[in-house]
Amino acid sequence: MLAASILSPQFIAGVIIVIVILCIIGSCIRIVPQAHAVIVERLGGYLTTWSVGVHIKMPFVDHVARNVILKEQVVDFDPQPVITKDNVTMLIDTVVFYQITDPKLYAYGVENPLMAIENLTATTLRNIIGEMELDETLTSRETINTKMRSSLDEATDPWGIKVNRVELKNIAPPSDIQNSMEKQAKAERSLVQKVKSSLQFFAQKVRSSLQSLMQRLKSRQQFFVQKQRKRQCFVRQKVKQRQFAAFLRRRLMELLILRKQRLMQPFFRLRVWRLLRRQLTVKQQRSLCRQIWLRLQEH
Repeated sequence: MLAASILSPQFIAGVIIVIVILCIIGSCIRIVPQAHAVIVERLGGYLTTWSVGVHIKMPFVDHVARNVILKEQVVDFDPQPVITKDNVTMLIDTVVFYQITDPKLYAYGVENPLMAIENLTATTLRNIIGEMELDETLTSRETINTKMRSSLDEATDPWGIKVNRVELKNIAPPSDIQNSMEKQAKAERSLVQKVKSSLQFFAQKVRSSLQSLMQRLKSRQQFFVQKQRKRQCFVRQKVKQRQFAAFLRRRLMELLILRKQRLMQPFFRLRVWRLLRRQLTVKQQRSLCRQIWLRLQEH
């Protein structure tokens, strides 16, 4: 009896209706993860933008039009042929870092945003490179990146896209120009090496000459120092001699005063007079003083 009731058409229809209702309710509940946004339309028109969290939509009336990623994204475009100011054709790879700031403008602003950014990047790059020569193009990557970023950011603002960075991945000039540039770079490196070796030789010569000059100056300084020392020694000796002569003169004057009668002989008078008048050398003064002292001791 129970099995017959379970297999009845009414029961099966009820189960199917319940399952369908549960599926409809499940499809109306939507969870939006972090750094995502969902564009919801009602009857073909824009309704709202769902942010992070749990949302419920009306069945059969509302539907999710687009799921938008809000994280920063990177797009590597194919090499684009460009022509410089001096009519040189080269291939340039570009890498664009962009981020979606307005999901509504991104969904309804342009049909294919990536294709639009690629075409806009190619045209902007051609405009910038067309105003520069080959050498300036190869050495001005930062300037080109800045100009492209400002132009793309301004152009993609109505699409709800913000261009954060634009980088030139590779600049490939023609093969013949690349070979000539390699030869020129090789010649410049050899020239720099020759100049460096010549500068090293010149620096070595200057260093050796400076060392010899310093040695000469040092020897000259030592010579002058020795000469100054000899002069100082000579001056000190002269001062000592003069001090000693003054001492002898004072001593002899004392002796003359004390023993004037005994020194009145002609020999002593003449020598004492010469000693007092500084007409004798130091050795003669010493010998004379010694003789006078011995005579005085005898008397």
